[in-house]
Amino acid sequence: MTDEELVRSALAGSGDAATEIFDRHWDGCLRVAYAVCGRRELAEDAAQDPLVTAMRRLGQFRGPDLAAWLRRIAVNRTLTLMRGDRRLVSLDHVADAGLWDEVEMPDAALRDGVRALSPERRTVVVLRYWLDMSPPEIAEVLQVRLGTVNSRLARALGDLRAELEVPDAGRA
Repeated sequence: MTDEELVRSALAGSGDAATEIFDRHWDGCLRVAYAVCGRRELAEDAAQDPLVTAMRRLGQFRGPDLAAWLRRIAVNRTLTLMRGDRRLVSLDHVADAGLWDEVEMPDAALRDGVRALSPERRTVVVLRYWLDMSPPEIAEVLQVRLGTVNSRLARALGDLRAELEVPDAGRA
């Protein structure tokens, strides 16, 4: 059954369809939330919210990509929880969480550099390089313009380059 069919069934009152939506999209929401914040307990709270919200607001879903809609809610919820926490979140324990089994972790200096980025810049870096999302996909998930994504990404990479003292190969 496609996501669209599941949404229609859930809207018609099918508990099985709602359960299938949750089962199908839980891992993706958890991964994106964890990639942004680096703390499993915060990520679990942030990932649960879009799925609960989706069940209440399925009538607002306008397709075609349910996964992107849910990831956008998860990222926004994660950023909201992080703002309330007011602490920079370490990515040091990401490798131990089992969420990044197929992702090669950066060295400690790069990890610290990513950790030090503002949440908005860290988010685009994580979505682009850890979750391999394209800038248009990131723009859709964050509900910002593509130019905003590109600007945040360029500034984040500039910050990382300066932090790590890596010369810009593109400049003479």
